[in-house]
Amino acid sequence: MNLPIPDNLRPVLTFVHPTLMWVTLALTLYAGYLGLQVRRLRTAKGDEKKAIQAEAGGTLKAIKDKHFSMGSLLLIGLVMGSIGGMAVTYINNDKLFVGPHLLAGLGVAGLGALSAGLAPLMQQGKEWARVTHISLNTILVGIFLWQATTGVEIVQRILNDMAKAS
Repeated sequence: MNLPIPDNLRPVLTFVHPTLMWVTLALTLYAGYLGLQVRRLRTAKGDEKKAIQAEAGGTLKAIKDKHFSMGSLLLIGLVMGSIGGMAVTYINNDKLFVGPHLLAGLGVAGLGALSAGLAPLMQQGKEWARVTHISLNTILVGIFLWQATTGVEIVQRILNDMAKAS
């Protein structure tokens, strides 16, 4: 399939995916930080709880709401990043390269969806859902960090190919 994309737009499209994914990775780490604060506040008592609220900058509800919002944005970034990465790869190469980077990306998107799907159960107070959510997200962050390094290698290869072509 040869889509008529202007040559001057192709490099821009090529770098939208890595840029979006680095922003999404930063959002992942921030959402994790907020989740940790929610967990700490949920289990703290008395003066410890007041100290954590002061440190975290809000009440349990406020931080939980921010964590939920960040998680929603994160899910959007993961799903759209996965689809966008595959789309731009296909547009530029007329094929997908099935390898560790693609498989890790699909795994991260899937883990993100599974984790987000636990939100209603966590809202019902199911502790097993919270533990599963935390476990899935810990695995997700590990895979995502590794995937980011493979993405940097791909970007370097693309930059080298662009330099050779000019």
